[in-house]
Amino acid sequence: MAKQTVSSLSELYLPTELDAQRERYAKATKAFCEYFDTDDSGIRYFSAPGRTEVGGNHTDHNHGKVLAASVNLDVIAVVKETGDGKIVIKSEGFPEDSISLDDLEARESEKNTSAALIRGVAAGFAAQGLAIGGFQAYTMSNVLKGSGLSSSAAFEVLTGTILSGLFNRGAISPVTIAQIAQLAENVYFGKPSGLMDQMASSVGGFTAIDFKNTKAPLIENIPVKFEKFGHALCIIDTNADHADLTSEYASIPNEMKQIANFFSVDYLREICRADVILNMKLLREQFGDRAVLRALHFFDENERVDKLAHSLKSGNFDDFLDSINESGNSSYKYLQNIFAVSDYKSQSIGIALNVAEHALCRKGACRVHGGGFAGTIQAFVPLDLLQAFKMDIEKVFGANSCHILTIRPIGGTEVLPEI
Repeated sequence: MAKQTVSSLSELYLPTELDAQRERYAKATKAFCEYFDTDDSGIRYFSAPGRTEVGGNHTDHNHGKVLAASVNLDVIAVVKETGDGKIVIKSEGFPEDSISLDDLEARESEKNTSAALIRGVAAGFAAQGLAIGGFQAYTMSNVLKGSGLSSSAAFEVLTGTILSGLFNRGAISPVTIAQIAQLAENVYFGKPSGLMDQMASSVGGFTAIDFKNTKAPLIENIPVKFEKFGHALCIIDTNADHADLTSEYASIPNEMKQIANFFSVDYLREICRADVILNMKLLREQFGDRAVLRALHFFDENERVDKLAHSLKSGNFDDFLDSINESGNSSYKYLQNIFAVSDYKSQSIGIALNVAEHALCRKGACRVHGGGFAGTIQAFVPLDLLQAFKMDIEKVFGANSCHILTIRPIGGTEVLPEI
């Protein structure tokens, strides 16, 4: 994988977005100078996108396959090197985070904070013998929090991209940055996650990833112009809070790994569906039916990722949509991440899927998006239905709950100063 790029605004954003983006970067520059009481000499710009999971729902943490894509919502940073051994990041609307590079040990008191992510990324660079140093940054984000677009992964990738650009001549590969970002989220932030979020944000575009070997994942960028298929990508925000659902998310990799451990391996990728079928009675007795069903979802979902990638490359969009619907069906019935059993009265994802299916009139596709349990769904909507679809969704979930996105071809990157 080549080193990170330096990108122009026109490479990152649609022509219709350029004026607004120039204004956004200018606003961030002004805020940086005012907050840190400095001028704009020596400042640099960086960006990392949110991501959408297209296929491979909850497969990455068991070394499976995923198809993901970076989107046109991102976190941007105005940055200046300081040389004082401190990383100070002020994010719009949030308190300042400051860490000393002399102390990169994980802190229990920092769990679930952005400071933990910054410290973790810096520690990951240092552990690999990569250069780190002090800087000040002001960030602005339009990645929807709690949307399944992975705002935390974008922030981690942004931090890694800054360290690569400032102190390593931009030579750190997107894959390495993603792996370090995952370490920060797992060990420092305290959230058990796979590598897909960080990889999709770091690499960019439509990306098929095979995590059989997580130290050297197989990555294939699929150069396709999505707009030629006549569909829009919509993310529907159900406005449900999933902040307290960490245990629900953790139960999925934990139960899958229980099944794997039965066969004396660490991950489901090391066995096959036939192994589970042949040992079904013992597995059900020992781990319960839900764990078995989640394992079966894993094997089928891996195959669907290959089908999705092939459909995109061959231009067969009807097959692509069929596989998206199959993925959503499997997530609902077998993975069971549509609602939390501890709060069965709250089923916003199920409501959204029902409304979306009716609005699509047997066309397009829809499925749960991201981790599940609450938050968002994803829909591929024919352009001739788009406005009616958006209206039907927003009748239920409110204004601006249906977000129409584009696919961004570039992941984490330094941005040319065209302000």
